[in-house]
Amino acid sequence: MGMTMTQKILAKHAGLEVVEAGQLILVNVDRVLGNDITSPVAIREFERLGAKTVFDKEKVTMVMDHFAPNKDIKAAVQCKMCRDFCSEHAVTHFYDVGRMGIEHALLPEKGLVVPGDVVIGADSHTCTYGALGAFSTGVGSTDMACGMATGKAWFKVPSALKFVLKGKLQEYVSGKDVILHIIGKIGVDGALYKSMEFTGEGVKSLTIYDRLTISNMAIEAGAKNGIFEVDEQTEAYVKEHSDKEYTKYVADADAVYEKTYEIDLSQIRSTVAFPHLPENTKTFDEIGDVEIDQVVIGSCTNGFYKDLEEAAKILKGKKIAKRVRAIIIPATQDIYLKAMENGLLKIFIEAGCVVSTPTCGPCLGGHMGILAAGERAVATTNRNFVGRMGDVKSEVYLASPAVAAASAIAGKIAQPSQVL
Repeated sequence: MGMTMTQKILAKHAGLEVVEAGQLILVNVDRVLGNDITSPVAIREFERLGAKTVFDKEKVTMVMDHFAPNKDIKAAVQCKMCRDFCSEHAVTHFYDVGRMGIEHALLPEKGLVVPGDVVIGADSHTCTYGALGAFSTGVGSTDMACGMATGKAWFKVPSALKFVLKGKLQEYVSGKDVILHIIGKIGVDGALYKSMEFTGEGVKSLTIYDRLTISNMAIEAGAKNGIFEVDEQTEAYVKEHSDKEYTKYVADADAVYEKTYEIDLSQIRSTVAFPHLPENTKTFDEIGDVEIDQVVIGSCTNGFYKDLEEAAKILKGKKIAKRVRAIIIPATQDIYLKAMENGLLKIFIEAGCVVSTPTCGPCLGGHMGILAAGERAVATTNRNFVGRMGDVKSEVYLASPAVAAASAIAGKIAQPSQVL
């Protein structure tokens, strides 16, 4: 019996010839990741274990991005705890204010993840790195602590779903629309503890940033991980950002999948997830007038330069609606700098937007854009649960950067064709 991409990576890291769905295995990890919310819990558990030092100072990473720059005293204490731990254990990859970015955009940019890696992170959206052909998944802070101490993690080998992509996306349709379309199709538990594996000739038409967005939101379908086949585009990106050796894994022809879905990219239209689940998706033939109060363009899902460029193309020479607050958050310092050098920030500010330093901030209802009761936001973030960005009586509508920018101009949920 053949193996999927995910199963091959896990087998290799477990030192086994073959693994199968449901099998419990102990694997060696290539990277352990934490942020300023989850790392302090892991640090306390690490100390409770009696561990003396981290298993590899090069393979532990902490990124201060959720409540950073510190929003209050408690956030400052959390970040200081991480800073002190990384200093004590000589952790190489510690990223703080001014040098950090939103973790799941920062790690690929820094070349810290390459094809064939196993990455665990105490953040559910660690599945992002499947875009690069790695097995990456979110774990709890206790697992992070054990990973930092031993370099190992236990897994139950996931079964898999296969997504065969064909065709090419229409203008102003992006990876965000693809994953919202898929989640709308299979539901938020449609891939529960499964691997979502993406293949087909349509993959080559998706940018790395489209793939990062799609993999990032695999968890919103309940998946253990999302993963793309490595192609020339992947290899070009990895070689530009990293000098690490990597391994390409391809699923066997007789690999077992629980179900196969064929997705024609050319048929996907701009898609919006209505409150309060990512599966509650609608296209614009189903959307009436939904007035909004706020727009957020950023996050680990859609804070890449491509996303900002898409939004700027729509906002250029226009003004956002008077009653709308538009917040732009580049995902990393390098993206921020490139946006500044290429005039994107000028476009945003002249349109009436505010531009923030990299932070997860509003996505998790932390800071930099909290909603009051009755307020609605269109956001390029990844979750729209009850109270996700503020008051439990607020509403979050998930959309692509193009739709978010158009909505900021229109003052209601809109697609680019309505404002251009």
